[in-house]
Amino acid sequence: MSAVKKQKPALSKADNLVFGLGVTGMSVARYLKRNGIDALFVDSRSQPPGLDELQELLPDADVVLGENATVQLTKINRIVASPGVADSEPMLTMARKAGIDVVSDIELFARDAEAPIVAVTGSNGKSTVTTLLSLMCDAAGKTALAGANLGEPALDLLQQDKPNFYVLELSSFQLQRTNTLSAKIAVLLNISADHLDWHESEKNYRNAKYRVFKNADAAVISRDDPDIAKQVGKGTRVVSFGLDAPDDGHYGLLEEEGTAFLARGEQLLLATSELALVGRHNQLNALAALAAGELMGLELSAMLQVLAEFPGLAHRMQLVASKKGVDFINDSKATNVGAAVASVESIDGVIVLIAGGEAKGGDFNDLSKALNNRLRAAVLIGSDADRIADALTDAAPVRIANNIKEAVVQAAGYAETGDTVLLAPGCASFDQFPNYMARGDAFVEAVQGLPS
Repeated sequence: MSAVKKQKPALSKADNLVFGLGVTGMSVARYLKRNGIDALFVDSRSQPPGLDELQELLPDADVVLGENATVQLTKINRIVASPGVADSEPMLTMARKAGIDVVSDIELFARDAEAPIVAVTGSNGKSTVTTLLSLMCDAAGKTALAGANLGEPALDLLQQDKPNFYVLELSSFQLQRTNTLSAKIAVLLNISADHLDWHESEKNYRNAKYRVFKNADAAVISRDDPDIAKQVGKGTRVVSFGLDAPDDGHYGLLEEEGTAFLARGEQLLLATSELALVGRHNQLNALAALAAGELMGLELSAMLQVLAEFPGLAHRMQLVASKKGVDFINDSKATNVGAAVASVESIDGVIVLIAGGEAKGGDFNDLSKALNNRLRAAVLIGSDADRIADALTDAAPVRIANNIKEAVVQAAGYAETGDTVLLAPGCASFDQFPNYMARGDAFVEAVQGLPS
């Protein structure tokens, strides 16, 4: 690498600065190289992931690394910031004051994409809905490229043949720095307080999510949150979904002879018992996908086939095992309180809960209410275990474990026949694991190690 510096300010001939390497930063690097654009690369880590790849890809690029990395911004016109870099970062604050454009990788994608974009966001369920829509396109004979916050980075999708649709899972971080998305269909599933450590307030977090509607042709929204409907632009076609009975042209649940059905208006579509996905929150995900699929022009029969066959993604209400009459469910993807509440509400019967990690400012009183009279015990892990314990101590016995394996053993000891041991952390995993997948894998391994 021509220049890898720590602490010392760097000058570059480039007028673009890429802040943060890793998966997103490297996708930006590949995009810039394809378009013949020079850039300065900055990361607060001394050995960030992707550094070796960057050396090979752009051997002449200037790179500044380390906690005290500083650069002179006088020649910089645009900063492409990775999602993990908070808006409060001093360099970004200085850049905005200087009138420098601070954008996400999604902003670059939106400017170049030539196929219609289906943008999916929400506090919970966006990975499942994004995957459902991709599978529904396949079943209906349409080509779809899915990615962004899920799977392949958005900018890498531009290297493939033009599809019928791009289906993007978008985080609040990405939307915060995106101005020209203009989605054909904007899907906002739900909003519960999350990432308050990054956004600093729930209002800021909500406003970031609402950016998905900017210049959208059509919107899919939840009826459970009245504020969401107020954010959709005038003239935008809206299709709503919810677990109540739907109006004509909208999606919800209807009951006939004691059986609940997914429905469009008065039209019965699929019995909820025939869904391969588990839980009431996945009924909402299915309804949202149907609404978006209709706006995409997908055949109903193809969409219903996918809903009858797709069992869900790993670490999302994943039934790991049933041992001694106890079900063990892995919902490690429940990384905020709202997701943990949805997990709990999706299960019938008594629960032994495993939760904890980095709370990100979440309020666990809502989780306590959801567990009312249904919690046999809670076993807590991670850096914010004591804080969560304060919210749950009146509900049932609470114990703190040193690690996930110990938590599983304790939870199994509390559980009785017919109970469910549920991993729904309500927290980020980074205090003990590199990501929620590693946390879920550790839970699965620990469950498999229990006696049958």
